[in-house]
Amino acid sequence: MIQILDSCCGSRMFWFDRNQQGVLFADKRRESHILCDGRVLNITPQIQIDFRNMPFRDNSFKLIVFDPPHLHNLGGSSWMAKKYGRLNNTWQTDITQGFNESMRCLELYGILIFKWNERDIPATKIIKIVNTAPLFGHITGKQTIWMTFMKKEKEK
Repeated sequence: MIQILDSCCGSRMFWFDRNQQGVLFADKRRESHILCDGRVLNITPQIQIDFRNMPFRDNSFKLIVFDPPHLHNLGGSSWMAKKYGRLNNTWQTDITQGFNESMRCLELYGILIFKWNERDIPATKIIKIVNTAPLFGHITGKQTIWMTFMKKEKEK
């Protein structure tokens, strides 16, 4: 039974088990590359989707991992663009739509884990554009932040 969605799975880098049962691995890209150090990078989602407009019913998942591209200032053919994806000039709208779609697809009181790297854009800007404060989070390394959100009932 699928209960978890990774909506921007890329090459599934942060998963301990890259074939974890109960997870639907999704991405808009399906491609393979040889990186500058000779390693092969495979982006092989189970389903190709655009995180801004996901083909799932409301309240479909208990947990969604949202790890969208976070790099804006790099060349489209660079190894970092191949590995992590690249933000478009419409990144603010794209991230907002992706966040809103994730919340729509979550069950009530479901959890959204939002991974962001601040190399080009600070997390404070991201929190402002999604207009929702995370419950808690964790900073890893120098720039990567994991934020946790919960879908709650709409206030009346």
